[in-house]
Amino acid sequence: MSLWVFLQDNLSMALFLTWEHLWMVGLSLLIAIVTGVPLGILITKNRKLAQKVIGGANVIMTIPSIALFGLMLPLLAVFGHGLGKVPAIIALVLYSELPIIRNTYIAIKNVDPALVDAGRGMGMTKWQLLREVEIPLAIPVIIAGLRTAAVMIIGIAAIAAYVGAGGLGVFIQQGIARSHEAMVLAGALGVSLLAIVVDLGMGFLERRLTPRGVKA
Repeated sequence: MSLWVFLQDNLSMALFLTWEHLWMVGLSLLIAIVTGVPLGILITKNRKLAQKVIGGANVIMTIPSIALFGLMLPLLAVFGHGLGKVPAIIALVLYSELPIIRNTYIAIKNVDPALVDAGRGMGMTKWQLLREVEIPLAIPVIIAGLRTAAVMIIGIAAIAAYVGAGGLGVFIQQGIARSHEAMVLAGALGVSLLAIVVDLGMGFLERRLTPRGVKA
């Protein structure tokens, strides 16, 4: 069976799995942003804490995704969530944290000190400096971190099918089990196209949110 014929016969399933995949990635990225960006800003004030936090995030990145799912299985099984979307989303959030925290930290630290001093000279509070000077100037690098995280976890989310989380990885998982080449290709191609579309979308967002004075 060719890929085109398979997609024609399973279009509704392909659309559902694509939506499921996007939902998992979107929710995970949202949680990672809400936790990672503030943490990245916070650690700019403490170098030792920054080294520990970024080092810890680096360690998580070295754990293979399937192994991380395996580690969470007995822990979450106690609460009745050893399989399914809960472990998948937790894993995706953990993998997203490094590029988000690191880029936020680097972006804030690399803001020109002269601009910060100028803001202080104008009587700005620390919160005003952060909101009106540091974050706007750091936006391009922060968005680049979000972009990296989004594309990365789209691929990792495909493996989540092995713990019953659904998504486009279902086609890959079932296709391998059945030696169904068109099914595997449909899943792999879907994940790749999704990553490309999200990357282009995040790139557009990065350009839109970058202050005019910062654009090259």
